[in-house]
Amino acid sequence: MKGWRIFLHSLRMVIDNIGTALRVSLVLYLVQVASQIATYLHPTETGPDGMPASPLVIGVPALVLAVLAVLASLWIAVAWHRFVLTGEEPRGWLPRWHGGEILGYFGRSILIAFAIFVSLVVAAIPVALIGAAIPALGPVLVFGLVGLGGYLFFRLGLILPAAAVGERLRLKEAWSATRDDDGAVVTLALVVIAGSLLVELPALIDDSAGSIVNLVYGLVINWFATMIGISVLTSLYGHFIERRPID
Repeated sequence: MKGWRIFLHSLRMVIDNIGTALRVSLVLYLVQVASQIATYLHPTETGPDGMPASPLVIGVPALVLAVLAVLASLWIAVAWHRFVLTGEEPRGWLPRWHGGEILGYFGRSILIAFAIFVSLVVAAIPVALIGAAIPALGPVLVFGLVGLGGYLFFRLGLILPAAAVGERLRLKEAWSATRDDDGAVVTLALVVIAGSLLVELPALIDDSAGSIVNLVYGLVINWFATMIGISVLTSLYGHFIERRPID
């Protein structure tokens, strides 16, 4: 199945280029997880009087970390897309800064999120009615909505790698490019969702919220998930837009 082949191609993309993947993302990824590490090291912030700190004291650093995390994720995505599609390698432990492309990537991400949100809201109406009539179907219907979200993301998401390399691609063009192989996109969405559920299972070994095992496992797995997710979009763009073969 082509969807499965695209997933394997994306997985190999990261494994075969693990050194470059680390140089593209490691420092920036540490920025992303700074808030998680801070929460683990300081689970409860208190003021001078021993009382919990005010929302303002906690909120400003959290907001700064959130903004930096979003920026870091966009920087990683653009850099990895450009490495795969154009061969642009990082010179050190930080990839090149492409401000225009990163801004375009951010704007297109919001556009895709809005389109998916509206679609899911519309789809949720009949799903809710069916779920109310047949409660036993509830979990299946919820999984179907998640699958629909993944399907829409992969069909529309081709505009993101395009933005990373400075190309203009509209949502309509991305949708049309994957029209003839939408079955592959369905398979890919299901594989990614199933894989996401599977990698969460080992965390059940230690379900403590403050567990160092969960912290380390989560940081490592999230890095791989981030890189593979970006690689999937890159593979889709390379195959459907640039007509590259899937090994």
